Amino acid sequence: MEYRNKIKHLVCAHPLCIDTDVQISGRPPSSASSEFLTNKEQGDWAEKLVIEAINSGSAEYVAVPYGKSDSIAAGDPGFAEFYGQYQEELNSIGKRPDILIYKKGLAPESFGVIDDVWVSRAVAAIEVRSSSFLANKYKSSMAARTLNAETRCEELRSRIMSSPYCDLLKIKNPSIYSLLAKATLRTYRDLSFRAVSWSSTKELRELSDLLKELKSNISILHKRDHLSITPKLEDIALVNRWIDCYNVPHFYLQVFFDRAYMISFEDILSISSDPEKEGSVFSVEGDVKNQGKTTIKIDIDAGLPVIQRIDMPHHHSAMKELERGRLLFFVKFDGGKGYMDLDVFNEAIKNA
Repeated sequence: MEYRNKIKHLVCAHPLCIDTDVQISGRPPSSASSEFLTNKEQGDWAEKLVIEAINSGSAEYVAVPYGKSDSIAAGDPGFAEFYGQYQEELNSIGKRPDILIYKKGLAPESFGVIDDVWVSRAVAAIEVRSSSFLANKYKSSMAARTLNAETRCEELRSRIMSSPYCDLLKIKNPSIYSLLAKATLRTYRDLSFRAVSWSSTKELRELSDLLKELKSNISILHKRDHLSITPKLEDIALVNRWIDCYNVPHFYLQVFFDRAYMISFEDILSISSDPEKEGSVFSVEGDVKNQGKTTIKIDIDAGLPVIQRIDMPHHHSAMKELERGRLLFFVKFDGGKGYMDLDVFNEAIKNA
């Protein structure tokens, strides 16, 4: 099956009912913020890092910048016109990826304006995302949090299921008693029960406190403990529109400050369509950072660690003066280096 048709089928069959005909509209923002400018600088840095990692190491492929690279921001002269043109582009060809990948020797000579013919000749397209985390440290921290919570659950269960609390619980709440009698270290994250509050005797008060603490530690195990690749539902429709135009295999690449993970757009759709993987491999949330828009959050370990080491960039304060004299201070990023695992990257591109 042709790639664009395979993607179209997955999108149309997706349980989240993706609106493939979505039209983007709305007023342009009146002014930028310091956070927006910092995020933009970080995103630009991540894109450059990926391009340099591919082009400095790969003997097979060359990476070409393709997405919007304008430095104009809300509040700048001409921004309203730029914003309107961008919306028109989204509504016609969809969301352009940041990078196009070509076989070496078959890339366009000029990286300025890449016409439709050259776009269609790319072997892959990459949407680059950045995140302000150290992935390795986050994993270690979450693993320690999980271990501490599981250990405390086991201690509390052992105490509750011993005298005198065991007999009291069996009488007062047989359902909780049954849950704890069958519980193991592997199943605490699957437990759920309503909080109880008994106070007529000292033992019942103590049992209530133990159950409340157990429930608190179980709730820690229920929390998401992985970093994510985070496509918005709206963006999935716009990426599908671009793929429908150009038929180029599409990837998301999430850059952290110590490593980066890549996942195919096809895998994003397949994973997020599987109800058995919800809650473990992915979740669906209204993301506060994205104006509450529905966002799919996929565990980075479902992707490929294509960059397994990144040298930290330099960072320094910068200032932008707006038209009315308002000053915005933000962070700029320079330098740093990503070390691409070319075997992993090449295999991903060839299998797309």
